[in-house]
Amino acid sequence: MHIFKRLLRWASILALTGLLLAIAAVGVAYWLVSPRLPSVAMLKDYHMQVPLRVLSADGKLIATFGETRRIPVDIAKVPDKLKHAVLAAEDADFYNHPGVDWHGIARAGWHVIISGGDKGSGGSTITQQVARNFFLSPEKLYSRKLIEIFIALRMENELTKDQILELYLNKMFLGHRAYGVAAAAEYYYGKTLDQLTIAQCATIASTFQLPSLVNPINSPKRMLARRNWVLGQMLEHRYISKAEYEQAVSEPNNAFPHEQPIEVDAPYLAEMVRLQALDRLGNDALTEGYVVRTTLTSTRQQAAVEAMRDGLVAYDRRHGWRGPEAHQTLAPDAGNDDLDRLLSGYTDISGMQPAIVTAASAQAATLYLASRQTVELGLDAVAWARPYRNENHTGPAPKSVAEVLKRGDIVRVARNDKGDWELAQLPKVQGALVSVNPEDGSVQALVGGFSFLRSKFNRAVMAARQPGSSFKPYLYSAAFERGFTPASIVNDAPLALPDPSKPNGLWTPENDDGKFDGPMRLREALVQSKNLVSVRLLDAIGVSFVRDYITRFGFPLDALPKNLSLALGTASVSPMGMARGYAVFANGGYLVSPYFIKEIDGRDGKPVYVANPSRACRTCQERLLDTRPPGPPPADTGGHPANAVAAVPAGASTVAGVGDAVLPADTHEGPHTPVLAPQVIDVRNDYLITSLMKDVILRGTGYAAKALGRDDLAGKTGSTNDHRDAWFVGFNGDLSTSVWVGFDDFSSLGRANGVGEFGAQAALPIWMGYMGTVLKDMPSNALPMPPGIATVQINRQSGLPTSPNDPNAMSEVFKVEDVDRLRAQAAQQQQNQDEQHPYDIF
Repeated sequence: MHIFKRLLRWASILALTGLLLAIAAVGVAYWLVSPRLPSVAMLKDYHMQVPLRVLSADGKLIATFGETRRIPVDIAKVPDKLKHAVLAAEDADFYNHPGVDWHGIARAGWHVIISGGDKGSGGSTITQQVARNFFLSPEKLYSRKLIEIFIALRMENELTKDQILELYLNKMFLGHRAYGVAAAAEYYYGKTLDQLTIAQCATIASTFQLPSLVNPINSPKRMLARRNWVLGQMLEHRYISKAEYEQAVSEPNNAFPHEQPIEVDAPYLAEMVRLQALDRLGNDALTEGYVVRTTLTSTRQQAAVEAMRDGLVAYDRRHGWRGPEAHQTLAPDAGNDDLDRLLSGYTDISGMQPAIVTAASAQAATLYLASRQTVELGLDAVAWARPYRNENHTGPAPKSVAEVLKRGDIVRVARNDKGDWELAQLPKVQGALVSVNPEDGSVQALVGGFSFLRSKFNRAVMAARQPGSSFKPYLYSAAFERGFTPASIVNDAPLALPDPSKPNGLWTPENDDGKFDGPMRLREALVQSKNLVSVRLLDAIGVSFVRDYITRFGFPLDALPKNLSLALGTASVSPMGMARGYAVFANGGYLVSPYFIKEIDGRDGKPVYVANPSRACRTCQERLLDTRPPGPPPADTGGHPANAVAAVPAGASTVAGVGDAVLPADTHEGPHTPVLAPQVIDVRNDYLITSLMKDVILRGTGYAAKALGRDDLAGKTGSTNDHRDAWFVGFNGDLSTSVWVGFDDFSSLGRANGVGEFGAQAALPIWMGYMGTVLKDMPSNALPMPPGIATVQINRQSGLPTSPNDPNAMSEVFKVEDVDRLRAQAAQQQQNQDEQHPYDIF
């Protein structure tokens, strides 16, 4: 007994000594490590990484950019059932311990001893997990564990339990790029936190341990087992009742991916926003929760997307069926799993679903869709599929379904306007549409191609194409500046000019129809898009003057050729550049700069940037006080002055990939005065050109647009050699819109049904589809006749003033200073004719 007491005393002494040594060791370790420990005070105002969100002007989601899905949530808005599920799964004693669970650490230490060094069981509390995720690496080192404990103890001293739990619920990775419980709830269930069931709360809590391996999508069976264990813990800790437990355990796993719903189809513009946001905000743009509000409106964008897709599909069908996308040999007993495997590499594009033909006969074909649906196509559904021969010819219409489809063909199907399935085909042809507000250049709609998924090249701003005859209004404007009028006579006759690059050493431009109409007024020449008149007009006023003059519309000088081919639209332009140039005609002569970011808000909802774009502002006080004459725009000075005429760059933006678009001056910090866009042409010049382009729609190459039933539309078709480009650019007082159609490899658009794919055939229907939709029920908005314009009766043949009694009389508009000069010419002409009459009898 005496020996036992001595042993017990020595054991107590050794234990106490060991404890004191351990405490001393911990104290020394803390003394050594403490200077290197991070400050936990920053956690009180820590900013979680939140993706960049891009919204339309009416608040609808266009895109999100960022590596993480995260929706920060205040602890007060987290429902108790979710808190309890997380606590039951991870740290039931969280609100009682000092940040470290000593029993858990001892248990983990004992496990290391008896397992020979295995560090599998961590024994970390929620506080320790927060410390590790914010400050440390996940390496399983004793030194890291010790530092983790010290940081956790500091956190408990400086933060409340609710603050620590809020950090935990928002910070932790929960699988599939979802960080935090709110993002997980949205991704797995498409719900907000308050909409979750108890079973769903337990499922989310179950993902904290191994989020990549054990989550409701990747491993549903393991997840159910883990979820039911969490529910058992919730019952054991009296967070839920027995009835709630039984109901939750019986609930099936109904999780599936819920991507954040994109409400506006504008991926090309979204990428432009990303580039400009990075340029202004740096790398923080994608992680600091910024919200970019664009100028684009959802209804106009949707109209643009639908018009572009309809127009390109219509072109594609006119040129025939190119055959299936692929062909697979199907086994006689091929089942749905086999078909799913064959279709796994194909995705739905623009409503065109991939499908594989499982049976085909003369009357019908049966197709299996990637959506595991079976449809049947009859002859009506493939009637359009004449076989493609070349860009100018197709074969005969199919007389049976089997001529078009064979078993094993992988094709596309889509629903038509009646909701019936029909054969579809992804167009090879591409297009672009840009629509801006002429008042300030704000982008209202932008489409950069048929499908962003197939091609991310943004033709709306990055394509450099020849505009053809759609460029002629700029030339005519220059001519009117040099004294020509809508009634000036220019000869539409064959022309041969020296050109060493041609085989015969001569350049002989022609009209599209190959015909020549002789002397004609400029109004008629533009209406009929006469090339020879344009060439003679350019030659008369000088290439150098015209090149300089056209820069007033925002085009860089180096994009304009230094020869007479400029008259035929051989410049290199983008659809955005053309929409910007025509906006000058739409707003009274002012050069505005396209822009698409209206406001940028921080994560607190307060603006960090508000655009103050240059405006036409024809009736504002600042404009009325501005007495400067129209002229070339000022050179770019690197920013827009707040109280003067804006300096507008003539070329592309400094941000690659956004074309002519700019980021206007920032006015989020206080009041601002309007920025005046430079007046680059006289309003009377503008009125004359617009008058001519209205006639293009009333009775010229744009006649089809007359079907829209509006009196305020003006525009011009454009086509290039061999139909490589097709354009229509037009406007009213509300919108300036350009449409381009062509192939990326510059191949010919060809002919269909004997008709060339001019701008009126390929581009104008798209423009009409968009403008007809967005201008519906809107009042007429056209530039009013300005002071200094006179309406005069002229002779149709001579273009000179005449009496109202002249049978060839018609009305024409002129600048008032031209009227007296033309009347003098008419009088002189009449005198010359009278002097010749006495000799006529001989």
